[in-house]
This record gives sequence, structure tokens and C-alpha cells, in this order.
Amino acid sequence: MKTKVTAVFDIGKTNKKFFLFDKDFKEVHKEYISFDEIVDEDGFPTENLPALQEWLKGVFDRILEAKEFNVKAINFSTYGASFVHIDKYGEPLTPLYNYLKPLDNDIIDDFFSKYGPKEEFLKTTGCADLSMLNSGLQLYWLKHRHPEVFKNIKYSLHLPQYLSYVFAGIPLSEYTSIGCHTALWDYIKKDYHPWVYEEELDKILPPIVSTETSINMNYNGKRIKIGVGIHDSSAALLPYVRSIRKKFVLVSTGTWSIVFNPFTKNPIASEEDDGDTINYMRINGKPVKATRLFLGNEYKVQVAKLDEHYGVNEDYHRTVKFNYNIYKTITDNFQYCYKWEGLSDNNMPDATKMLYDTYEYAYHQLMHELVLLQIRCVEQAVGTDDISRIYVDGGFSNNDVFIKLLSHSFRNKKLSTTDASLGSALGAAISISDTKLNSKFLKKNYALKKHVPFIISG
Repeated sequence: MKTKVTAVFDIGKTNKKFFLFDKDFKEVHKEYISFDEIVDEDGFPTENLPALQEWLKGVFDRILEAKEFNVKAINFSTYGASFVHIDKYGEPLTPLYNYLKPLDNDIIDDFFSKYGPKEEFLKTTGCADLSMLNSGLQLYWLKHRHPEVFKNIKYSLHLPQYLSYVFAGIPLSEYTSIGCHTALWDYIKKDYHPWVYEEELDKILPPIVSTETSINMNYNGKRIKIGVGIHDSSAALLPYVRSIRKKFVLVSTGTWSIVFNPFTKNPIASEEDDGDTINYMRINGKPVKATRLFLGNEYKVQVAKLDEHYGVNEDYHRTVKFNYNIYKTITDNFQYCYKWEGLSDNNMPDATKMLYDTYEYAYHQLMHELVLLQIRCVEQAVGTDDISRIYVDGGFSNNDVFIKLLSHSFRNKKLSTTDASLGSALGAAISISDTKLNSKFLKKNYALKKHVPFIISG
């Protein structure tokens, strides 16, 4: 008897993954691959789209022939801020431009001279700033700097929808890709921003459908439900939204720590918010307020300096557990000690001060200062919303010092950690499923663990 499965391609910038999930969303098969980047016409590194497309087709065709699996559905989760521009024959016209590619300042200045003022525009579209990371600007750049290419674009597809197009041949748009800091969406009007219509970009943006949409079709002789794809951050949030009944924020930690508030009453970044408050979108088009912190990157930089200063091996930091006496010593006479490399903070000194004789003390000081920044991010994401639950997933969910300090700081809220290593892939599978998730889902699938704040001794 073949196992009925949902297939998911989960495409990151580095690793490309393929999963099969059974009816209970348990992983029954996975494959990983990575490709060397190629370069665009300016020599800037970018995704090897032809190799990716060849791998997608090869893996899926092989799985369809596998004796042990019966593939009933397929969906796609990918990074955002990336367009594939196709011609009337459905072929890509340009490289898949890297969202890190610099955008000329004169293009941005030209854009704001037409559609500013800047602050108002950024608030309305839920963006932190404008660059190639805002994929709508890529369309503006192509139209005004490469008109010979632009005139041949039949459709511009967000990457998740392009992967769906590779299999289904139907060009579509959906909310999560449109809503992830693209500068395309007006969060007040709940429609494309007026500039999109002014530039006539709506003519090359395919029809918008719900992220839960799937296309039933015959693929290689088999009846398969093909999803329209989903932005990875929104996909990672979906299992929580579907299984938790009470309001919460999700702190998704890694190189970036992003705090998602899917219950915001005020999604638009207010004037008090700093430049790292942005908007994402849920699968039904509702806004998600998000704040971000370059946490994992800063942690890596600072831990490397500690390792060198104290003469320990590079894995030593993983062994450090929370010590209340060390914490009390640090906080009784607290002063800021770390000068950040990739973060800016008004409290940081001009140079890092190593005040302690042991690695453990210096590490606790580092984590305390990083958690203070994380607290600020969580508070900005929560705003005035009445939210009593915090979930933490990603790399820092297993960091004992980080979690103890965070739960202590939010002792008036319930804090839990989850192991969401399958997060965005699982979200993509769930988005095209009719299965209802219950409150036990996270415990069963995500190793949910509740944390109690430590007790302060006298």
C-alpha cells in the first residue's frame, strides 16, 4: 500500500530542500542540495535558476515513479523579494536578480520624487527602506533603466509562484509574496499601491488568489493538486496561526531574529518605530507586524571575540548554562560593555570592555545585553495589542541563557519554545491541506516546551 503524501520544495538561498509529508504532517522523506551561484549581466552573484528548475523536475518526476509513495499534492516555499520575469513563451527573460544587489541611488531618488514623501510611502507599504530587497523597485528599475527588457515581460512572478508555474503553467500572484516588504501593497487601501497602477505594472502582475488555492490537474498521467506557493516567513508562521487559539507573537531566531505579530491592530509602522519594523502578510491578506534584529550575526561575531580573548574552542559557548549568581552579579552593578558590529544602539560604549576574568561571566553579560535588544523588538511588535503568549523557535530556542533571560523579562506572559526545523516546508504543506489543526499539534510535531521564569532570591 503506497503512503499518500504531500510534496514540498523548500527553497532557501543556500540550501534547496525537498520533503514528503504524510497525512499527519510527519516527514517521511527528504532531500537536500545546493548550487554554486552564477552571475548576472553586471557580474553580481545570483541564483542558478536553470539548475534549480532542472533539479525540481528531476526530483519530482523520480518521486512520482517511486513504489512507496502516492503523491497527492505539491507546494512550494521560498525566500521572498525575488521575481522571475517571463516572456510570452513562459521563458525567463532575465537572471533571478539577487535582492542584495545594490540599486542605484538615482533610481530611488527618482522614485520618491514621483511617489514620496518617503516616510509616508514606507509606512503605507510596510517597508523599512527601499532597495532591491523591495521587489517592486526591481520592476521600476527594469522599466526605466532596461526598457528593452521590460517591454518583453508578459508576467512578473514572485519566486514561489514561478515554481508553481513550472509545474502548473498558470501564472498567479498570492498575498504572502506580495505583502513581504515589496513596496507594492498599500496596507491602508488593501490593494496594490497607486504607484503600481500609475506605472501600469498591474498589467504584468498575474491575478491574485488566496495562498490556500490549489490547481487540480493531470501531471505526467497522475491527478495532483498543485499549490500556488508561499513566502517562507509566512509559511513558518502558519502552523502556529492554525493551531493556537489565543493571541501570540512568534520570535523566529537565526541570523536575523524576526518577531511576528499576526494579531496586530496597527500594522503600519508608526513614527516612533525604528527602521526595522516591517509588514508581512498572512495567507488571507491580513497584515503581520514584524520587527527584526540582526541577532544571530552579532552573536557569532561577539562569541568569536570571546573565544579568542579567553582561549577556548569555538564550541565552548554551547556548554554555558544559565547561572543565577553570575546574572545577579552582572545586574547588581550593570553597565553596557559590548560595542556591536552589525547593530546600532544608543547605549553601547565606544569600545568593548572585558570586565570579567572568566568566559562564563563575559558570556552572561553578552547575552544580557542582546536580550535587552530582543525585548525591545518584542515590545515594538506587540505594541498596544493584548498578547499573553510568546513562542520562540530557531537557533536560540536551545540557548539556555537566552531563554532563561527572555522568560524572566516577560514573566507576565507565557513563553514556550518549539523545534520548528521543518517550519516553512510544513507551513507550505498545511496551506493547501483541508486538515484542521488542534492545540496538540505543536506538542506532537514541534517539541513544544513551556518555560517558567527563574525565581529571584533575596
